[in-house]
Amino acid sequence: MSGVGLSLLWFLVAIGVLVTIHEFGHFWVARRLGVKVLRFSIGFGRPLWTRRFGRDDTEFVIAAVPLGGYVKMLDEREAPVPPRDLERAFNRKPVGTRMAVVVAGPLFNFLFAIVAYWLMFVTGVPGIKPVVGAIEPASYAANAGFHEGDEILAIDDRPVASWDMALVELLEAALDRRESEVDVDSPERGRRLLVLDLRDAPEILDKGGVLQNLGLSPWVVQLAPVIERTLEGGAAAAAGLQPGDRILSADGQTIEHWSEWVSYVRERPGQAIALRVERGDTELAMRLVPEAVEEEGATFGRIGAYVQVPEGGHPLRTLVRHGPLESIPQALDKTWSMTTLTLRTLWAMLTGRASVENISGPISIAQYAGISATIGMAYFLGFLAVVSISLGILNLLPIPILDGGHLMYYCIELFKGSPVSEATQALGQQVGIFLLLALMVLAFYNDLVRLLG
Repeated sequence: MSGVGLSLLWFLVAIGVLVTIHEFGHFWVARRLGVKVLRFSIGFGRPLWTRRFGRDDTEFVIAAVPLGGYVKMLDEREAPVPPRDLERAFNRKPVGTRMAVVVAGPLFNFLFAIVAYWLMFVTGVPGIKPVVGAIEPASYAANAGFHEGDEILAIDDRPVASWDMALVELLEAALDRRESEVDVDSPERGRRLLVLDLRDAPEILDKGGVLQNLGLSPWVVQLAPVIERTLEGGAAAAAGLQPGDRILSADGQTIEHWSEWVSYVRERPGQAIALRVERGDTELAMRLVPEAVEEEGATFGRIGAYVQVPEGGHPLRTLVRHGPLESIPQALDKTWSMTTLTLRTLWAMLTGRASVENISGPISIAQYAGISATIGMAYFLGFLAVVSISLGILNLLPIPILDGGHLMYYCIELFKGSPVSEATQALGQQVGIFLLLALMVLAFYNDLVRLLG
């Protein structure tokens, strides 16, 4: 299956899981509070699969358009209700009950994120140690005293074991616009406490990424161009490359590092490459034609070979893992930090302190789904948790037609003692649809810019 196909597949899996969790929250709480549920639908549009279950003969549906779902409850505002079922109609329930049913969907998204993070920490999170590479001159990192080879141990007294963890802490500091204390260590300079001054750094949240805008980059380990194994049916196997072979040159150009070899191959899809290969004490001449692979609108070369990693593993790879009990507070803390970080980033975009180019749409989400699933289960679980948190927050925004909009109406009802008028709700729906369409257009535009750029 092509990269596009895999991304689409994992996108559908992710959306299917998260929408099901969200709608199940509404469904479960509604049933527990005595509301009759008529339909539970995953997706919109034409039904692809329909079944009826339970004492209420609830209709369960999988529909053609997978970008969402809904739970349809018995309601006098939508259709006449038999007298025997009036007490189970949603509109007849106290406002507190209605609020509980509405908030249950986003709440289940947050609960799912906790479970996903717990599984992620129990199984282990692969990562790269936060060792600093090249420093951009006159950047925030350079002014703080970072040097190439520094390993970040902690940021503001919070230990970090990978670049993923460091990035979250750096983003928190950038949003706070404060000085951040960074504990680093290196063989040459020893352990030091650096002060990263972000009090006047609005551009940190612009496009390009936090690390790049800080002037930081991860240190890159240069591996020797030695083949560990080849894929059956791949271009490398067809050319006769074997495990242990060392690439000496390509078309007369000396190859010293695996990264150089990868770049050389990617730039030559379908083009013959003349190789010099060292096998034991012998040098061999070979001819290799990289397979042309299309992905995300670009064509690149691939040969189906893996690099040989030195004994003991990649020197910068790390695995963050906790026991089942220890993972519970870790999952709770991770969910809380990602929730607050998402809210603060959203507020920064609304106030102009962060670029709206950070908003992603379905295309980017599909790409991230495919990439995370390909890398490993821990990364896919982390991806699901982040998207689930984002869905929970999005649905709680006070925008009519979203769960948050309904909560806003119910809060007004509690204050004034009577429901919001149908005319006001109809106007609110129009405003809500306009806002969501504007957000979708912006997200698609950002996706297309990333894809074409």
